[in-house]
Amino acid sequence: MLGRMNDLHQHFQKYTCKLFEKHDIEIIGFWTSIIGTLGTLYYMLVFDDLSHRDKALSSFSSDLEWIKVRTETERNGPLLRQVRNIILRPTLYSPLQ
Repeated sequence: MLGRMNDLHQHFQKYTCKLFEKHDIEIIGFWTSIIGTLGTLYYMLVFDDLSHRDKALSSFSSDLEWIKVRTETERNGPLLRQVRNIILRPTLYSPLQ
């Protein structure tokens, strides 16, 4: 996946972040690892609740602009090998609620 990492970064910078905003998807941040699993992009999004998540992601994934951009940027093969979703709940003592 390291070979397509630059393409993936460009994809997020040029398209995905703007489309997330359009569909009320708030970005907390993006990270890549420097120790451990290389060639992995991590990002965190925030939603009001699971209903908001479902609605926003459904709207995003069916957006015609997103479908067009994804098709164009994956002409040379997929940018992602695997997607993993994790839903986190903050602890009572977490500064980030």
